[in-house]
Amino acid sequence: MERLLIVGANTRPVAEAAYDLGFEVYSASYYCPVDFDFYHERRCILKQGPLRSSGRFHERFRSFQLSDLAGDFLDEVDGIIVLSGGFPEDFPPRKIIGNKRTRRIENKYTLYKRLRRRFKVPVTYKLDDMEEAWEIQRQEPEKRFLIKPLWGSGGFGVSFLSNVREVSRGSFILQEFIDGLHLSASVLSTGRDAITVLTSRQLIDTSIGVWEGNFVYVGNIVPAPYPEIKEIGEDVIRSLSLLGSNGVDMVLSSRGVYVIEVNPRIQGTFECAQLSLGVNMLSAHISACEGELIDEPLRKRYAMKRIVYAPFRCQVGDLNFLRVYDIPCRDSIIEAGEPVATLLDSHENLNILRGNVRRSFGKVIGTLTPIG
Repeated sequence: MERLLIVGANTRPVAEAAYDLGFEVYSASYYCPVDFDFYHERRCILKQGPLRSSGRFHERFRSFQLSDLAGDFLDEVDGIIVLSGGFPEDFPPRKIIGNKRTRRIENKYTLYKRLRRRFKVPVTYKLDDMEEAWEIQRQEPEKRFLIKPLWGSGGFGVSFLSNVREVSRGSFILQEFIDGLHLSASVLSTGRDAITVLTSRQLIDTSIGVWEGNFVYVGNIVPAPYPEIKEIGEDVIRSLSLLGSNGVDMVLSSRGVYVIEVNPRIQGTFECAQLSLGVNMLSAHISACEGELIDEPLRKRYAMKRIVYAPFRCQVGDLNFLRVYDIPCRDSIIEAGEPVATLLDSHENLNILRGNVRRSFGKVIGTLTPIG
């Protein structure tokens, strides 16, 4: 296999790993960062330019756009990696490297029904009427509930029922809120055997601009020193017969470990795993899909990822400095609550790492010019 197509909302990290492995890289993505140089050919949905608004991802993006964008590549490539934002069902199954069907996993209620008999999961309801949700809350006043979209990732649209003011349209999820640490296990699987290669602490922010009150994912710190989630992650992935690199999101509470969601694809911790473990995680994913698991790697460093969201509508300055990735076009306009860039770093000392990322965060915010 020589030519690899990578499809998703943001393909830069995996494309770079593929390039390092010697693949001829084709990419179809929503975002088109200026620091994305590792490809043979790419196509992007988002077109940025000076004084041009990037708009809002959730208003502009639909997953079918990726298959349309990649259409001309399909006969040219030998394999396809589908990342967040895409569905492998939209591409030729014989070329998919990873899970060939994921909709049954990414539908939160279908996943709940599959897991509830074997794992500790929050009580979850699929509803079509907000009045039903409020009635359940009245019947169970001792619990707090979250409203979640039936589909989606990143925590967008996830908020406390008590904060919801608008009537939902269509089906949605009402889920018991579990208070605790938000953790994740990155698991490699051959479909039968599985190994957790990394655990992480998820960073959640409920104060992101227009998403205020939503449980928005903004990054990870790896590794997370909670070995009890490793075996649970492996058991979940084996029970679902998933293949390659997959993620299991959990909450460690006073009542135990609850399984929240499963990401049946390469996860957002991809670059943190590579920085922390010194392993090309795309190579590990492909090997697992071919039936071979790598030995459990030892942590070499702590690693941290932090997504910077625009605190206001702004014009972007020069972001070409240390630790900053997924850089938008200079002088382009980013709407409030939309991602500006990604911060990545690693260090042997966790406190120094946190300090480095915090300073870089402030530096990025300092380059943003508020505009009306």
